[in-house]
Amino acid sequence: MADTEIHKGTPGAWIDRIELPKADPRFDSQIKNGISNLVSEYQIRQRPDGIEAFDHYAYKIVDRTGLERGAAINFEFDPATSQVTMNWLNIIRDGVVIDRLPGATFDVFRREKDAEKGLFDGWLTAYVNVDDVRVGDIIDYGRTTVRTPIVGAALFFHSVAVAWGEPIALIREKVTWPASQPLNIRQSRTDIQPEVKTEGALKSYTWESINPAPVKSEDNLPADFPTYPTIQISSTGKWQDIVDAMLPYYRLDQELPAAFASKLDDIAARYANPEDRMIEAMRLVQDTIRYVSLSMGRGSYIPRSPSTVIASGFGDCKDKALLLASSLRRLGVQADPALTDLDGGLALGEMLPTIRAFDHVIVKATIKSQVYWIDATNYLQGGRAENLVPPDYGFALPIVAGGARMEKMERKELFEPTTFVSEAFDFPKLKGEALKLTVRTTYSGADADSMRYRVVSQSATKLADDYLQYYNRQYPGMTSLAPLSTNDDRDRNIVTTVESYELSAGDLDADDLIKNFPLKADVGISNLPEPDMVGRTGPVWLGSPVFKRHQCIVHNLKAKFVGPEKSDDVITPFIAFKARWSNAPTEFQVDWFLKTIGDRVPAKEIGPYLKSRRKMADNASWSYNFGYAETEAN
Repeated sequence: MADTEIHKGTPGAWIDRIELPKADPRFDSQIKNGISNLVSEYQIRQRPDGIEAFDHYAYKIVDRTGLERGAAINFEFDPATSQVTMNWLNIIRDGVVIDRLPGATFDVFRREKDAEKGLFDGWLTAYVNVDDVRVGDIIDYGRTTVRTPIVGAALFFHSVAVAWGEPIALIREKVTWPASQPLNIRQSRTDIQPEVKTEGALKSYTWESINPAPVKSEDNLPADFPTYPTIQISSTGKWQDIVDAMLPYYRLDQELPAAFASKLDDIAARYANPEDRMIEAMRLVQDTIRYVSLSMGRGSYIPRSPSTVIASGFGDCKDKALLLASSLRRLGVQADPALTDLDGGLALGEMLPTIRAFDHVIVKATIKSQVYWIDATNYLQGGRAENLVPPDYGFALPIVAGGARMEKMERKELFEPTTFVSEAFDFPKLKGEALKLTVRTTYSGADADSMRYRVVSQSATKLADDYLQYYNRQYPGMTSLAPLSTNDDRDRNIVTTVESYELSAGDLDADDLIKNFPLKADVGISNLPEPDMVGRTGPVWLGSPVFKRHQCIVHNLKAKFVGPEKSDDVITPFIAFKARWSNAPTEFQVDWFLKTIGDRVPAKEIGPYLKSRRKMADNASWSYNFGYAETEAN
């Protein structure tokens, strides 16, 4: 393990020093938190044992609010692969350079931000509070980091944003690399070209972005649409090079413990169909091996052996994927671990090859010509082969000995609602009686998987209380009549819940609730993104496919009620919303449907999209005077 201390020392002669630039005064109004950014500089060169990188930052404290932000410097690093040296730490005051490095004390501590999720990465945070910083001072510091990769030491990748969300005078990137090893370069949303120089056996590439206009931060962007204009630099253009670096650690011929192997043999004896064997092995690994990610040092990239994982009873995504793929191979099912990214997987199709593109490992199983993508870290996943829900990660890279390529995980189109809520309101037949409400909700597909996990991870009391609070907000005074009932058909991947409520006659009459009784569609309209359309340039990401239905049936009415004469359907290329109603002399029924069609809304369509979203929200709640009777009209 590398040192966990921050060293002090001068930078090497290879560093190309620059003068501090001045920020463009046009952007003064966009300065954030009292800081005027002057320089963000990054220089890289190859070493026999890895990469040496130099960072240089300079900024000016322009007002009192900038002192809190600018007087403290902190950064994170991986002690298993990195050794950090602070080269200088200066305050520049009225043109005079004050050296603060000799007296600087760096506190190095570990803070695991996702420990409650079972994720531990071992990274450290270095923190220093600079003495005697004043408004008007320039903080100027540089540091060098030597990185010794655990996997793929010969592979190099760097990505740089050439504009920020706030003003900066200069962004400068310089890569010095062997001239005999041409670099692969890919631009996204920028046309900045590097200055290229060759000196002997080395070639340098330098990019400069001078006073770039700040880029407005936009929410709900698809992963394949970068927030900022970006340049990617990679030492390879072939994904196979990435796979070859990982292959030695994902051997699928490792011996399995006898007891676990016996469970797999029992699956083979009970199920002749390879699809059934796949599902049973998936459930064995998902349900019996708990998820804990010890991604520290070697654990960041290298899985533990299946025997170690089984003996400990826990594993991370790498561990569980290797165990599942090994298990499937034993059962005669072709399977390979595959690299992907939980949040940024959709962007993998646009990435230059790099190990750093991934933060997750899943399994690709192939039976005949059918491909199945399985996330072994899921818990209690339902379905059989024909209705198994694949993870919605975009792209994945199978770890195979030859022909490795980035593969797209196709989404399954939804032909039926995956959440169907049916509310049955039984109005009192006699004065003084209570209203009864029975809610039956059917979850299928991905929604069933989510609900199944929610049922086992929360207490039934907490779940029932959440539902009761929801109905009390609409119908004050609602009380529960029975405990929440759940039924799970795991093979069909259908979870059903039933709720029973009562609203007293007094609460029904209070504030004339019965005369202005709301029926409301809970189909997820509020979950649809509502972006700011002013100056937006990127598309709006709608997320995973959605198809929901909400039904209200009202019984024991004293008059015949109808819905609107004209249906206010909303049909766009991105989303569809429909409302349908029917009636009988004493019964009224309305059904709302919401389905996303595309996965994003283009920037030029934001206005129509927001208009349709408002229209859906307006038509998702109807109110009636259910105290009205036909005899009153007569």
